[in-house]
Amino acid sequence: MIYHLLYPLSETYSFLNVFRYITFRTIYATITALVICFVLGPWLIGKLQSLQINQPIRDDGPDSHLSKEGTPTMGGILIIFSVVISTLLWARLDIDYIWLILMVVVGFGLIGFRDDYKKLVSRSSNGTSGKRRLIGEVIIALVVSVLLYLKPDFSSNVTIPFFKTFLPDLGWGYIIFSTFIIVGAANAVNLTDGLDGLAIGPATICFVTYLLFAYITGNIKIAGYLQIPYVAGTGELTVFCGAMVGAGIGFLWYNTYPAQIFMGDVGSLSLGGALGTIAIMTKQEIILAIVGGMFVIETISVIFQVGWFKISNGKRIFKMAPIHHHFEIKGWAEPKVIVRFWIISIILALVAISTLKLR
Repeated sequence: MIYHLLYPLSETYSFLNVFRYITFRTIYATITALVICFVLGPWLIGKLQSLQINQPIRDDGPDSHLSKEGTPTMGGILIIFSVVISTLLWARLDIDYIWLILMVVVGFGLIGFRDDYKKLVSRSSNGTSGKRRLIGEVIIALVVSVLLYLKPDFSSNVTIPFFKTFLPDLGWGYIIFSTFIIVGAANAVNLTDGLDGLAIGPATICFVTYLLFAYITGNIKIAGYLQIPYVAGTGELTVFCGAMVGAGIGFLWYNTYPAQIFMGDVGSLSLGGALGTIAIMTKQEIILAIVGGMFVIETISVIFQVGWFKISNGKRIFKMAPIHHHFEIKGWAEPKVIVRFWIISIILALVAISTLKLR
């Protein structure tokens, strides 16, 4: 919005020419989202507490979590609000990628909101049925995937890390592939959101990484030099990623151990859905498994645990899944689990960035 208001005046006032630069607008989108979180955070926490919108605690979880009873949830509303406002202020609104990514953030956020609301009404950790929630997620992801596939300048080729010229074309199958990526990422982040700051930390690291990918993919010269697919318009997603980073840091201020507020499904699903969509739009789909490797590990731990439990008549691989609970039960202090998972996320992000040259 600011771009459309002020940049046209740059012919008269040359200093307004700065708004043409994605880097400048990304910086201020980050700052704007951060400030919104800092300003509205205390008010939202107080409001949620007054409405008794508190996180139901699982009875079968680690005993240390019982002390979290009464902590307000649905804090993801703050993330969504700050990201949407910051993006609308600083991004170019004539780029359809911006509207599509905001649709995913709000759409998945609404699904998460309904899930959180059901938990609050029932006063249990059981919200909307998994089947219904999955159907909603698939519908949104499918709509976005079809719209992307129908774009004349959007390729159905898949970028394979470490390879320059091997770009398999999935044709219409790319719709199914991208739907799976978006829904899978949303649920992977949701599974990880079990400790204070555990999900928002790695998610912020992922968005920093994709901020770089979006800028490179949308710059024809840099993309050509690195021999990665150039996608016109995706450079503007750098602004969105910046807003996500700012919102993530701002929310972490209140979500860090011991948390004053939880993001809830409204936050984790919107973050994951946005992350998967960014990976599709920037044509860095497969590498999401490395960038978001921490989320992949958490998801695999649940799949293995459930699968082994069923085929071995009740035996378990881990003391509890997702795997962060396993380390808690083994005696690791919660902050130790969180920070070590953050460290792993940083290492994985660096590995992912290195693939831009290792081709």
